[in-house]
Amino acid sequence: MAQPALSTAIDFSLPPVLHNERGEVRTVGVEIEFVGPSAEKTVQALQEALGGRLIEEDPHAFVLKESAIGDLTVELDSRILHPGKQAGTQRGVLPKIAALFGFAASYLVPCELVTAPTPIDRLEELNRILAILRALGAKGTQDAPFYAFGLHFNPEIPRQDAATVTAFMKSFALLNPWLRREASPDATRNLLGFADPFPAEYVRKIASPDYQPDIATFIDDYLSHNPTRNRDLDLLPLLHHFDAGRVRAVLPNEKINGRPTFHYRLPDARVSDPGWSIAPDWNRWVCVERLAADREKLDAVGSAYLAFEGEDKSWANVVEQVVRS
Repeated sequence: MAQPALSTAIDFSLPPVLHNERGEVRTVGVEIEFVGPSAEKTVQALQEALGGRLIEEDPHAFVLKESAIGDLTVELDSRILHPGKQAGTQRGVLPKIAALFGFAASYLVPCELVTAPTPIDRLEELNRILAILRALGAKGTQDAPFYAFGLHFNPEIPRQDAATVTAFMKSFALLNPWLRREASPDATRNLLGFADPFPAEYVRKIASPDYQPDIATFIDDYLSHNPTRNRDLDLLPLLHHFDAGRVRAVLPNEKINGRPTFHYRLPDARVSDPGWSIAPDWNRWVCVERLAADREKLDAVGSAYLAFEGEDKSWANVVEQVVRS
């Protein structure tokens, strides 16, 4: 008798706080980078599989509205190829040059697929995107060793206050050595400088159980140590949402769109691998949320970190026991 096939599907964990302050299910946006099919070919395949209305913003940027899994955008991941999105740009020669350059660059510049905010309890539906990309021949990290492809999550903050953002930042910084180890960053990502970890001085500052700042102090401390988007957990969009003037005083020209979400940047999008899912990376993020929600445990882990004298690799083993407990 034939044995039943084993399911390889990985369940998506739910965070401890499922609803936002309005009582609505929290949302998360997902970004996936890849090369191979053009933005136009990709969005057409998505429309065929998921329905919806296709809108062309320029020859290399498209929006799929009202698909079966919500709104999606697909575009070449380069600002210079989309001059119409830049303030003050006029139609004319520049957009035409950008379009022509974009066709040439499409062999070198990754495409970026971005979902609209999706209810967290429906996140598994987004795995349908991966099957569509694979059918198109999209390639990811394992196929292009000289490129860097990312997977990003943009989870909505459950409560828009200083205590919540501080708890999340503490939890992420304390778990980050384990998160980075589990994500197994591709060697190319290290070579290209994917994302720097938070400075040890900053982690030690915020790890203290006594560190409970108001939002203005939190923003000032963050910007003092992290005046950059180059972090695994980029808080600039969230902090811009809280206090745009404060952020712009330090980073007047940085590309930042304020929104009440975290921006969790991961180094590995293996879109051509039929066994790859976004679930494991999401489930590790939920470990961050669980520790952030347990303030007593969070304080204990912070105190343990301050007393720890080993290296990050050894600390990763310590906090692994925390997330497994």
